[in-house]
Parts: sequence; C-alpha cells; structure tokens
Amino acid sequence: MARLAAENRCRDVVVLDLREISPVTDFFVVATGTSRRQMQTVLAKVADAIKAEPDVSTPYGTEGVGSDHWALVDMVDVIVHVFAPEARSYYALEMLWGDSPRVDWQDGWQPPAAVRADLEQAP
Repeated sequence: MARLAAENRCRDVVVLDLREISPVTDFFVVATGTSRRQMQTVLAKVADAIKAEPDVSTPYGTEGVGSDHWALVDMVDVIVHVFAPEARSYYALEMLWGDSPRVDWQDGWQPPAAVRADLEQAP
C-alpha cells in the first residue's frame, strides 16, 4: 500500500510497524497527498487493490473520503492514512507512535518513470 501511495504521487510515505504496540492494527501507512482530488485517487486505488485480493473484497472501513484534510482506509491489519500537508503536521502520527519501528518499504522498489521524475524534483 505504501508503494501504491507513492506511485500515485503521495509524498513522505512512511510505514509504521505497530505489531508490538497496538492491539488494533499491525501497520499504519502514512502519506501526504497533494490535493483533495489526488487523495481521493489514492484511496480509490487502495480500494481497487483490496478488491483484487482473493481473501478480501472490501475494506473494513473508510473515513474522511470527501475531506480536504485527512482520509483513511482500514483493512484491519493495515490502516492507510492520507493527509493534506498541514493536517499531517497537526496530527503528527509519527510522533504519536514514535516508539514504533519504521518499515523500509522502498527496499527493492523501482518507481515508475513519472514518479521517479516527481521524486527528483521534490524539495
């Protein structure tokens, strides 16, 4: 899901391993969207990816899908959060869950050419 978010132009994608910390979920994927439309696109792609899995047909839940600030898709074991930049700073999930290890989701990942170009131009 982190790779899917990055491939759809989310910034600062982080995966937090919560297995030893949270009784609710195993992983948070936290990403920053660039606009409401882009955030909705990422959530739709996540939903499509879930539907493509043979063992899962729908997400457990979604929140904030029409929001300009934050939205999530809950798949029980993994929760994908997509924030607008100011909302991500405000909620600071990485700080709140600061004890959790980060997963190196980029290991072995080759982003598509268009995404590579965006990453190279990012500040």
